[in-house]
Amino acid sequence: MAAQQPTYQAYTVVKREGQDDYWLNIGAAWMHQDGEGFNIMLQALPINGKIVLRPPKADPKADTPEQAQQTIRAENDRRKNARRDK
Repeated sequence: MAAQQPTYQAYTVVKREGQDDYWLNIGAAWMHQDGEGFNIMLQALPINGKIVLRPPKADPKADTPEQAQQTIRAENDRRKNARRDK
């Protein structure tokens, strides 16, 4: 599972008064080989109990899982900065 890119990223959405919602990445999900379920690895639990699964936004040219993770982190940073600039 570690060498395979996740099928989904897991987020909790933090509501912020007067600001855009903040999507906090809390883990990832990998599809089972038979396609009939997922393994979900969480690094944190949401306070409100809601988890949102979204496909990862990765660079299609990324050769390694590490490069894909760097791309995902960069995209998350870009989103965070765009919200902060509003």
